[in-house]
Amino acid sequence: MKLALWQTHPRSSIASALTALREAATSAAAQGADVLITPEMFVGGYNIGPERIATHADHAAQVLDSLKSTAKTQDIALVVGLTLPAHPLPHNACVVIDNTGTEVARYHKTHLFGDVDRAQFSAGAALSEVFDLAGWKVALAICYDVEFPELIRSLALRGAEVILTPTANMEPFDTINTRLVPARAEENGVYVAYCNYIGAEAQFTYNGLSCLSGPDGQDHVREEKTEAMLFATLDRADLTRARQSQTHLQDRRPDLYGDIT
Repeated sequence: MKLALWQTHPRSSIASALTALREAATSAAAQGADVLITPEMFVGGYNIGPERIATHADHAAQVLDSLKSTAKTQDIALVVGLTLPAHPLPHNACVVIDNTGTEVARYHKTHLFGDVDRAQFSAGAALSEVFDLAGWKVALAICYDVEFPELIRSLALRGAEVILTPTANMEPFDTINTRLVPARAEENGVYVAYCNYIGAEAQFTYNGLSCLSGPDGQDHVREEKTEAMLFATLDRADLTRARQSQTHLQDRRPDLYGDIT
C-alpha cells in the first residue's frame, strides 16, 4: 500500500477544502498512491469556533457525497478529517472512502485536547474498528489520541498493522511528532502514519513534521514545516521482521498489571 500524506495548510471553507482535495487526489493518484490522508478536520478547518463547526456538521451529507465522488473518479482511497453531526456537539471525525467510492470506516476522536476541542466537539464513545484497506489491517486515530499508549496498544492487540492518524498538532509540541509517534509504532510493531497541518489558524501555529514511522520505530518518511505531499510504501516483509525482533505484544504480562484502566 502506497500512502500519500498531504501536509498542507487549513482551508477556511468547505468549498475550498473540497476543491483542494480533488486536486491533491488527482496528483497523488497520478504518482501511484493507493491512499491519500489529510490532516485533522480538513474539510473547513479545525480551530474555527463552535458555531462554524456546527454549521459545517449540517453539511456532512453533501461533503461525504463529494468525497465519494472524488475517490471513485480518481481511483484512490481517501482518509479525511471532517466534522459529523452528534449531540450535544458534533464529532471531530475521520472517514475512510475506498477507491470505489464506498465508505469503509469512520471514527470519532475519543480524546479531546484542551478548551478548543471541548468547546467544539463531543468525544467519541468507542475506539476505531480494525478494517481492511488495500490488503492491510488498518485502524484510525486522531491527533491527541496517539499520545495515549493504551489506545494504540488496544488497536494493535485487535490486529491492526497500520494506524492512520490525521492530526492538527501545533507548536511547541514537536516531540509528539518526533518522539511519541515513532515510539507508538515501535512498541506495538505497527506502522503509524501521522499527517499534520502547517501554517496558522487562530492562535495555533501548526508544526508540520508529518511522518510514516515503521514498526521498528524508524521514519520511512518525514517532512519539516513546509507544504508537501509525502509518499511512503508499506512493506509486509519489514513488518514481519520487526515483529520477530520486537516482541512486546507477545511478552506482555497482563497477569501482573491486568486491566490498565
